[in-house]
Order: sequence, then C-alpha cells, then structure tokens
Amino acid sequence: MQKAELQQQIIAQIKAFETIIIHRHEKADPDALGSQVGLAEIIRASFPAKKVYVVGANTEGLDWLATMDQVTDETYRQALVIVTDTANTPRVDDQRFDQGQELIKIDHHPNDDAYGDIQLVDDQASSTSELIFDLQAASAELQLPATAAQLLYAGIVGDTGRFMFANTSTHTFNVAGELVKADFDPTMINRNLDTLTLEQARLSAYVLEHMTVLPSGAAYVTLTTETLNALNVSVAQAHAVVSLPGKIAAVQVWSVFVQQAPASYRVHLRSKGPIVNQLAKAHDGGGHPLASGARAYSEAEIKAIIAGVDQLAQNNK
Repeated sequence: MQKAELQQQIIAQIKAFETIIIHRHEKADPDALGSQVGLAEIIRASFPAKKVYVVGANTEGLDWLATMDQVTDETYRQALVIVTDTANTPRVDDQRFDQGQELIKIDHHPNDDAYGDIQLVDDQASSTSELIFDLQAASAELQLPATAAQLLYAGIVGDTGRFMFANTSTHTFNVAGELVKADFDPTMINRNLDTLTLEQARLSAYVLEHMTVLPSGAAYVTLTTETLNALNVSVAQAHAVVSLPGKIAAVQVWSVFVQQAPASYRVHLRSKGPIVNQLAKAHDGGGHPLASGARAYSEAEIKAIIAGVDQLAQNNK
C-alpha cells in the first residue's frame, strides 16, 4: 500500500475516534518523544474536543521536552491507540497498547515486527518525527502548532545527530526548514540536546581514556555499574556518550556496553559504514543499519559482540 493511502487511512481513524492514546518505545529518546507528543499536539490543535493522551515513563534528562499522562485501563476500551518510533512490541512503553479498539504503528525502523491494524513504516525516513510532519502535511485539516513543530524538530535533530548521520536527506532539510518557521527557538533545542552535565562530561573523559581501538577500526568500551556509580551517572545519562567514539577518525564501527544488572548489559552499536543491525538481531536486539541496540548476558557474549564488530570493520576495508 502506498504511503499516501496509509496516511489517509490514519487521518480517517484520527477523525473517527474521540479518545486517542499515543505510545512510544521505552527509554525514550528525542525522536520517540518528539513523534509521540508532537502528534498529540497536532491532534489537540486540530480537534480540540478529542481526548488525547501520551503514556509511558517520564524520561530522565528529557523532561524539558515532554511529560506523560496517567491513563486508566477503562480509557483504552473505546480508544484508538497509536504507537510511534517503536520497531517491536516488547519495546513499547506501557504494554496496554493492545487494549484499544484500533492499533496504528508509525515508525522508521525496519518492519520486522509487523504489528498494528495500520502500519505506516518508512525505514528510509530520518526519523519518525519526519513521518509525523509528512502525515500532518497530507491533510488540510491537521494543524501544526508551534508546540508540535518544536517537538518534531527536536526529534529530527536527535535522530540525525544534528544532521550529521547518513539518514539525513534533502527532504529532511526541507522538513526542518518548514518546522523552524513556527514560533519556537531552534537554537534552544540544539543547545539542550548538546548539553552535558558535569558528571556526563567526566564520563566522556572516562570513555576516551578507556576505550579500546582495534587495528581494524573497531572500538569498544564497557561501562560497569561500579564505574557509573563512581562517576554519579545513571544508566539513562550514559546514553550521552554513545556517539563519542565516532568522533575519532580511526574508528569506523563501535560498541558501548552499559551494565544494567550483574549479568546483563545494554549494547549500543554504531557505525560510519558497516551495517550493524544484523549483529544486533543476533543478540536480542535490532535497529537501523548504522545505529542499533542489543543485549549481552555474559562476558562470553560481550566477547562475541566485540569479535563481530571487529569482523565488520575488517570486511569494510
């Protein structure tokens, strides 16, 4: 089904339901929040009588961008549920997403988990926030208030690494140009997304000091609970250093292991060229070709992922 037809189906469903509940993935990033709450603001501005809710855990460090609503189980019974920026159902924040009357998926990850009655998925888009802008632009009935424009801009900036990543297209720049016409301060968004706490700055120094760079151009670093505690950095705050190894010219592909339990590590895989999402899928994860997440449940699995990253770098030479 063509993108334009899917957009019109989604718009029709938004018009048909009086209650709309919007979800996104757990451990939300700017695009998850931007697409989720940006869509909510578009619907609220366009149809003031509708009841529109956003659900999920509040996100440490991004509370300046959006906060969540409290929704009862009863509310879901007559609701349209939309899930944004979430590739697979286990990652949906608040697992009541399947309790509504209709379920819509809007996402820009590979559609490996094809959930939802309607699926608007475009893995060539820079971000789900970009897809939400396109959805709004597809209907004269959908307004774009400044609150939504700010959120969508933050989502695009976050998922493109401030327009540095390969997923940035001509259309992405055109969308960003349209968004900044609204009444908000884009420099404030850029500055907030680029700001580190003192503790995160010290963690950055730790990463640069302790990162291993292999001859292939692969790199890796492990952040244990002990290290994070010593630096007074939470697991959520550690995300600020995930892109840091990529600033080094010699590094082409890298992994950051963040301990979350005695035998469990969240693995961040990033790349300047080699495709990493297949490696992520082999280790309880997935994501974009150049930016994926996985899990490691033992030292042996950590070593296996490092070996995989090394092989990807060698194959890319």
